[in-house]
Amino acid sequence: MKSLYSTKATIKGGRLGTASLSDSDLTIKMSAPGTDSEGNNPEQLLAMGYGACFDGALGVVKKMEQASFGSTTYTTVDLLQGETHEYKLAIKIHVVADNTDLSADEIQRLVEKAHEVCPYSKATRNNIDIEVTSEVQ
Repeated sequence: MKSLYSTKATIKGGRLGTASLSDSDLTIKMSAPGTDSEGNNPEQLLAMGYGACFDGALGVVKKMEQASFGSTTYTTVDLLQGETHEYKLAIKIHVVADNTDLSADEIQRLVEKAHEVCPYSKATRNNIDIEVTSEVQ
């Protein structure tokens, strides 16, 4: 495979530090989840990145299947803690489709196909519990 894009991030101070990109002026102040500290945590960034990637994959599937509908993708990322510092992620992806004559079952089939195509989904498959749902408005 050829590389279409590559970026590098620099993180200092972990969840209480900063994160910056080598090819952008974006610098994010990091904060621990569940605190009132100013900044963002990795789970928030994962929710945004995964959602954008998934919605893009859904756009590819729409073209492949010649399907036309509007969509909004919602992602929820949960950070779970077990008994002894055992941490795990769980993700929910929910797509709301509109402006379509497709049935709820047809939309769900396309959303599941997007889950097969999405690079984030491929990277997390069998590593993170992911629930993919949809609805038609």
